[in-house]
Formats: sequence, C-alpha cells, structure tokens
Amino acid sequence: MLALVSVCLALISLVYAAAINDIRPLVVWHGMGDSYASTGMVQFESEVKKMHPGIFVHSVYLDQDAKADQRAGFYGNVNEQLAIVAEQLNSIPELSRGFDAIGFSQGGQFLRGHVERNNTPPVYNLITFGSQHMGVSDLPVCGTFDLLCQIARRAAKAGVYTQWAQDNLVQAQYFRDPEQLSLYKSLGSFLADINNEVFLASERRQLYAENFASLRQLVLVLFTEDETVVPKESAWFGSEAPSQDARYESDMFAEQKYLGSVVQEKVIVPMKQHPLYEEDWIGLRTLDERGAVALVACPGRHMYLTGCWESLAEKWIGGPFP
Repeated sequence: MLALVSVCLALISLVYAAAINDIRPLVVWHGMGDSYASTGMVQFESEVKKMHPGIFVHSVYLDQDAKADQRAGFYGNVNEQLAIVAEQLNSIPELSRGFDAIGFSQGGQFLRGHVERNNTPPVYNLITFGSQHMGVSDLPVCGTFDLLCQIARRAAKAGVYTQWAQDNLVQAQYFRDPEQLSLYKSLGSFLADINNEVFLASERRQLYAENFASLRQLVLVLFTEDETVVPKESAWFGSEAPSQDARYESDMFAEQKYLGSVVQEKVIVPMKQHPLYEEDWIGLRTLDERGAVALVACPGRHMYLTGCWESLAEKWIGGPFP
C-alpha cells in the first residue's frame, strides 16, 4: 500500500512539474541607474513569482557584478551589449521555448532591439514601461546625488552626435534631435537602426519588421507625469516634430517649452501619424492592425509602478505556451 501511495505521489509531482514547465518564463531588463540585482528588481521578481507560481524569471545583466552592471546602463556600446544579451538568453535552458518580456525605461527599447535583431528564442508578449521607442530630444534628468549619471549626462550633451559619444554613452545612442534628423540617420545609431530610419527604403531591414510583427502582444506603458523621458510620448512611439515642419502644426499633441521668458511650442507627432507607422518600417502597423498593440497610461512620474503593473502582468505574463 505504501509503495502504491509513493507511486501516486510521484505521478502527481510529475504532472505538477509538467504544468509548471508549461508556463511561459519571463525576462526583465532594468532601466538606467538600476542593476539586475537591485532591491527593487529582486522584489519585482518575487511579486511576479507570487502572482504566477512556478514561473521562471531571468533578469538581464551585462555584468554579474551589480555595480558594473549599473555602470553599463550609462557607458558602453548598445549594439555590443545587445549581442552579449542575445548570447546570454540563448544559453539559458529554461528560455529555450521562448518567453514573455518586460522592459523598464531604456530596457524596453533594448528588448525591442533584441526582438527585431534576434528573437531566438522567440518573445511572445512584450511590455515596456516608460521606454524611449522614438528616443529622447533631451537627456534624462539625474538625481541630485547621482554622480555617475551627472557625469554621463554632461559628456553626452557636450557632443551627443560625436563618434565617441555614439560608441560609448548609452543615452547618446537613443538621442533623437528633431532639428538634426539627417545627422541622426547618417550616424546609424542604435535607435535609428532598430527604427529602420534610413535615407533609402532599400536600406531598411525587412527582418526587423518580420520579427517585431511576430509578437503576440505589445503593451506600451506611458507615465502621465513623466518628466524624465522627453517627450514622454516616446513611450507610445510619439516623437517631437521638427520646428519647421508645417505638416504637424495642427497636431493635437502640443506642449510648451519654457526658455527664460520665451515660450516655444513643442509639437508631438503621435504614433499613427509617423512614417515609421504609416509605411510599416518595423512591423508596428501590422501588429496594431491585428489588434496586438495596447497603449496604457499610468498616472504618476517616471517608473512610478504602484498600482500600474499588476493587472498587466496578470493578463500578459505567465500564460501557457501556445
């Protein structure tokens, strides 16, 4: 009898393990100034595991030393970093069938870059929080005592489109100045590349569009009071229009820039009015027309996640493999 009970318990364990293994794992990529092993990231992983018992969670790192990983969020070549991460993700057996992904701030566009360039193993659902998909037209503001950030910011602003900055300063590699778009494109920066923003249509990489359009769901989260990401609409693939571009003068998304006593109108081109969407350079329009793009607004400042992430993670993370 005891032997029979033992066999039954073993079978139950096998069935339970099989059910657990059928849960899609999760990959998360932290934002600027954070590290893969920070208290906040560890806590987030713990909350996800409570929500989805048995889920495997991997936090992307560029160095297993937490301080070095944090530094890599400011200094380094993003293209090289993505190649490192692609190799890392391919080496993890638990991810071999594919995974869902969450990107915090700049980690969101980095994960999108991974999807477009590699996507092996395949990404099913991608959620990005306050990411800079159309870049930034001003560099992120640093905390008062964040010396590492302040040094990188000053260096980037001094020569954001120099070759050294484009090779070594992370934030410079997704800086998109609406008044210098030709220069931005000519440098072939990380962002210009993954957005397929090139001079000739023949230069666009069809693979990027095919891979990105293969997502089952894309969730784009914007923080309504975001002052770190400029413009905040970049989280929804919105971008600042060039000041002389009359096509967008009547656009609904208009903000004001205060320069001393002078007020300048800053016009935001929304996702669906951008050539990137209209001409489907990266497969975004294909995704949207399939009903696979969700635009979510979360109240609060940049990366204020309280009450924002839970319902999204419950709906789009931890489902069974198809």
